[in-house]
Amino acid sequence: MLDAERRLLANALLDASNERFVLLSESCIPLFDFPTVYDYLIGSALSFVSSFDDPRKAGRGRYSRRMHPTVTSAEWRKGSQWFEVQRGLAVGIVSDRRYYPVFREHCRPPCYVDEHYLPTVVAKLAPGLNANRSVTWVDWSRGGSHPATYKRRDVSLRLMERMRSGSECVYSSNNNRTTASSCFLFARKFEASALGRLLLIADAAKRWNWH
Repeated sequence: MLDAERRLLANALLDASNERFVLLSESCIPLFDFPTVYDYLIGSALSFVSSFDDPRKAGRGRYSRRMHPTVTSAEWRKGSQWFEVQRGLAVGIVSDRRYYPVFREHCRPPCYVDEHYLPTVVAKLAPGLNANRSVTWVDWSRGGSHPATYKRRDVSLRLMERMRSGSECVYSSNNNRTTASSCFLFARKFEASALGRLLLIADAAKRWNWH
């Protein structure tokens, strides 16, 4: 998985005009139109990579002492695999020859590289350039090892509005830091059966002022 992500980033970096890089899955949807997403990302001074210390077995319990001293247990992080990074950070990820081999060799199931490599490496290399949150909405409230999956019957304008503006976070622009109610630009997981319903409410969900 990580090999594929690095290849995607490397290919996208070939276009010198690309400044922001977002990883999404086939079950993700945009919550805003392209101009709004573009303004949100280009206007941000930070990348969006979820990175946190999880004391549970599914977090610290996955750390291998064989990673020491390149990665210590205190530096071990977990986070969402759905990320957004600036160009400079993307270059650092693709060109990494120090941490990537260690993860490839020692992060084996039940350790999952896509949940630990980027959160750990970003926390080590560029903590001041990361908002430490994802811009992809995921609902873990139902418990279990997988997030909630939205079917056609679940889709409503109310749900979209909750995803768009039902949170609170800090948004750091190139000029200042503000509190925003719109923290997510994308959402998952949506079944293919939800597409028709999503298209029906698209007209009602026009360009949104996320500030």
